[in-house]
Amino acid sequence: MSKDLSTLVGRILIALLFVPSGFGKLTNFEGTVGYIASKSLPLPQVGAVVAIAVELGLGLLLLVGWKARWAALIMALFTIAAGLLFHNYWAMPPDQAMGNRINFFKNLAIAGGLLFVYAFGPGRLSVDKA
Repeated sequence: MSKDLSTLVGRILIALLFVPSGFGKLTNFEGTVGYIASKSLPLPQVGAVVAIAVELGLGLLLLVGWKARWAALIMALFTIAAGLLFHNYWAMPPDQAMGNRINFFKNLAIAGGLLFVYAFGPGRLSVDKA
């Protein structure tokens, strides 16, 4: 597979995680707010709007490859923060820890992929053509 095609497929696969998730948060806004509030985080409505903007908005930018480096960097930071706030397995009872540990490290791996996009750009098969 060529480098150009690989970067396109990579962007699509990462966007497949974020875009539907952001759309789901948008269409179930109150549920999203409730979940954020259940973690005792401040301003859950603001947090929900930020999550939607990052997952849906920046996810679409990543998908098409427009301002993809900055979108990827912000998404990486968001993904790390989400892992720390929502998958803090070290503070959970053992029956919840294993699944959250896996999700925490998946978040770190996703952030790593996003940092590759930040470092090397979205490829030539993108709006940015970088």
